[in-house]
Formats: sequence, structure tokens, C-alpha cells
Amino acid sequence: MSKVVLITGASRGIGRETALAFARAGFDVAISARTLVEGEQHEHGLTGADGKPLPGSLASVAAEIRALGRLAWCIPMDLLDAASVQAAAEQLLREAGRIDVLVNNAVYQGSDLNSTFLQLTPDTLERMYRGYILAPVLLTQRLLPALLERGAGVVINITSGAGESNPPVAADRGGWGYAYGAGKAAVSRLSGVLKAELGRQGLRAYTVNPGVVTTEALKATIGEDGVRALGAGSAPPPVPAAVICWLAVNDLQGLHQKRTVHAQPFALEHDIVADWSTVE
Repeated sequence: MSKVVLITGASRGIGRETALAFARAGFDVAISARTLVEGEQHEHGLTGADGKPLPGSLASVAAEIRALGRLAWCIPMDLLDAASVQAAAEQLLREAGRIDVLVNNAVYQGSDLNSTFLQLTPDTLERMYRGYILAPVLLTQRLLPALLERGAGVVINITSGAGESNPPVAADRGGWGYAYGAGKAAVSRLSGVLKAELGRQGLRAYTVNPGVVTTEALKATIGEDGVRALGAGSAPPPVPAAVICWLAVNDLQGLHQKRTVHAQPFALEHDIVADWSTVE
């Protein structure tokens, strides 16, 4: 029976590429997000310059996975709704029957997330808590018995430099706000606790920082000119996706669990992908 991975936030960007990387590695793939089909609009959802929802959906990614010869399950999940998160876990176990790898990639991306400190509202902090703390904890807790069943489960949590360092400038001048930084800081602490408590039962848990990645969401936030200005300081989504898959498949001894894996330098150091900065 093929191994199964669940990737949250997989309708586009890093999540989509991670789903395809695992499919190529022989996994059957469950994907979750809010957008089931192209064009759906959601509260707090990002839009492009034309005001329309960003391209990408579970249906389109599932079709790509199936084209690679793997099974795919589309699992709707709203990070801000605890009942939706619990239902997603139940659907996965019911339809796939097992889980071997969980990638907690989904994030709340509302425009209020990077409010300045004085503009920060209780509602924004509540959404941050639900999306960055409660949702991944509830999902991981519910899936842990199945992950531990064969003594070799993997949990990979996707963090950001915002959760582990101070902003270079204020949020309204291009930095990040407290809500986003606090949310990612919480994500950065999850894997260490899982490893300490459940490592002896065979669980591996990683924290991965993708770095600046040229996703549709980033383009919608800073524009094409902003993406070009990043130059060699960014990477395309397949780079962190390859690292995430490599950790699950190749690091069987769990050597890279002790600290945050910085995906871009890690990919080059371990020859996981070619140097993308040299491609014109």
C-alpha cells in the first residue's frame, strides 16, 4: 500500500509544488485548502491586480497529481474554523485510510495580518491564533495516532524568518507586523515539542523556513517589480518543495530535526536541486 501525505494550503504556491514533489516520489497525496475550484472567492482571500481571486484550486492540483499516476484526495479546510479542521482530519482518515507525512503549510493571509502595532485589533489576533496555532495543533493532534501507527510518521511545519528574527523595518514600510511574526514564532516551536515527546515512538518532526519564495501570493503582495527586485534573494516554489520532500523521504535518521532547516541554502548544500539563480 502506498504511503500517504497530507499537505495543507495546497491549492497553489509551495503547497502545490510540494504535493507534486511527493507524487513524483511515489506517495498518494491528500491536499487541503479553502478553494475547491478555480475562481472561488473567500473572506480574507488574496486577489490579483485585477481584483480576482488568485489562480489555483484543489481540483486543478488533484488533476496534476493523478496525471502522475497517484491517488489524490481533495479535502476542504478553513483554518479559521476549528470544526472544519477536525472534519478535514476525519475525512482524510476515512478516505485514505492512513497517513505517513503531514505538512502544515497553510497560513492565514488576510491583509490585516501585517498591521502596525497600534493598528492591530483583537479580531486580527484572534484570526492569527486560529490560523497559526489552533488549526495546526488540532490537525496534528487528531492525526498523530495514525502517524505513530507504523512507528515512522513525519510532521513538517513551515515557518518563516518573521517567526525567528526581528523585522528590518516597520510593517508599513515593508517589514512584518506583530501578528504575523507571533504566528510564525508559534509554528517554529511545534516541531521541537513533538520530537521531544514522541520521537521515541518513531515520529520525525521538522521546521522548514522556505525563505523568500516567488509564489502567486508574494506577487499579489509586492507586484512583479518587487519580485524582480528580490533577484537572487528568492527562489521559485519547487525549491522548498523539493527540500520538504527530501526530508521526509531521505532523512530517515532524523539528523536535521534539531534546528530550523533553511530551505534555499539547504537545497544547494545537499545537492537537492540545481542552483536556480544561474538560470536566466
